[in-house]
Amino acid sequence: MQDQQIAEPKAEPRTLRLHPSDNVIVAVDQIAQGARAQGISASSRVPRGHKMATTLIEKGAPVLKFGQVIGFATEAIAPGSHIHTHNCAFGEFDRDYAFAKDAKQEPLLPLEARATFEGYRRANGKAGTRNYIGVLTSVNCSASVARFMAREIEQSGILDAYPNIDGIIPLVHGTGCALDLKGEGYEVLKRTQWGYAANPNMGGVVMVGLGCEGFQIKAFMEQTGIRESDTFRTFTIQEVGGTKKTVAAGVEAIKEMLPKVNAVRRESIPASELVLALQCGGSDGYSGITANVALGAAVDKLVEHGGTAVLSETPEIYGAEHLLTRRAATREVGEKLVDIIKWWQDYCAKNNGSMDNNPSPGNKAGGLTTILEKSLGAAAKGGTRTMSAVYRYAEPVTAKGFVYMDTPGYDPVAATGQVAGGCNVLCFTTGRGSAYGCKPTPSIKLATNSAIYRQMIDDMDINCGDILDGVSIEAKGEEIFQHVLRVASGERSKSEQLGYGDAEFVPWQLGATM
Repeated sequence: MQDQQIAEPKAEPRTLRLHPSDNVIVAVDQIAQGARAQGISASSRVPRGHKMATTLIEKGAPVLKFGQVIGFATEAIAPGSHIHTHNCAFGEFDRDYAFAKDAKQEPLLPLEARATFEGYRRANGKAGTRNYIGVLTSVNCSASVARFMAREIEQSGILDAYPNIDGIIPLVHGTGCALDLKGEGYEVLKRTQWGYAANPNMGGVVMVGLGCEGFQIKAFMEQTGIRESDTFRTFTIQEVGGTKKTVAAGVEAIKEMLPKVNAVRRESIPASELVLALQCGGSDGYSGITANVALGAAVDKLVEHGGTAVLSETPEIYGAEHLLTRRAATREVGEKLVDIIKWWQDYCAKNNGSMDNNPSPGNKAGGLTTILEKSLGAAAKGGTRTMSAVYRYAEPVTAKGFVYMDTPGYDPVAATGQVAGGCNVLCFTTGRGSAYGCKPTPSIKLATNSAIYRQMIDDMDINCGDILDGVSIEAKGEEIFQHVLRVASGERSKSEQLGYGDAEFVPWQLGATM
């Protein structure tokens, strides 16, 4: 009689309960119908990254994840049920803003213990991580001329003689005319243009316009105090005499800049000079568990070293803003964030929209059901430190520590505002696999799960999916922090290696197009 083989019991799918008060668990692995997880049998398949009910949730009752409200049951939900858009919906709820309740005076590391990076010290004292020449445009009508200038320089091979210059960037956009010159849209565009011209990752700037547009270069220079110099030149197509003459004049101006822009050398600079933009795109059910939390840990380290981190994307902190206001340095800082939230509510109402229009279909496929759930995960990028300041879109970031900037959730527009505010490095978390890069500020991609890291290995810099396999948040935060220092010192991120960044300059367009 042959020995019978005894079947090995199937391993229970991995799940996470993120807070003791939660009435859901998150599927780290897919839960098959009938499989048991944390003592509960799944009544249907639960995809990885999605949620399963652990107790009866009555119709209209809140669904809790992270110990917070992420939505409300649209029907009675039995234990073991898959929870998603078919039975859970967005709904408003009262938030306790508890202004400045958790604000602290966190000590910084002693100067001798703080990290450094190899960067470019600018004449105004700011520190850059890259050294680009930008070709800014006052209006969409001059976009092609800007591209022609950059292309001619790049194709000429002349940059080979100037190894300290990272490249020429044509920063073109779709506005600049037919707008209210006394309105909010003009002010936002002006701040954005000035911010890019002044970003410490820019070694020189050429600005080109058509001549008859609403956004006049001369008026812009008067309003911002910028003057023509050997690293800032301006041209208008109509005044110079057409496309070919303007391209030739711009190319000549760039050639004249090259020796001076190339003359800078990297030197040791304290990490306190880093201004880190925080972004997430293509988020999934793992984002608020792995990459965003780990990035938050890295932010806490950067702040401890005296640096600055800028959280943004207001539609993607909606419903989690009460967790930020209680960390505000003062009541006034917290109230400024709440005023911004109210602006967005009015903005959506005027356009017959809803804050729950975000998340995207891809976010939902990855397990995010409502904007409330997405926001709770997105806010984790900001770490745990006191929120020292709140800024409007593209305003110069002058405060140290953890700060907030109002931007849309659309990644290119959000990042454009942060770079205009002075960010000299950027971290971008993604679960679905966002393809994004940013010039002049290098973008570091953090994958929320190991599958997308492997699948898009050419785009992803760091795998945070191994947190699900036991790597600690603290260890991953340190890995991210060290990677930021290396990229700030000149190591190329994956998006830089691929050549991303020329098409991602997207200023926020507000107001009527006339």
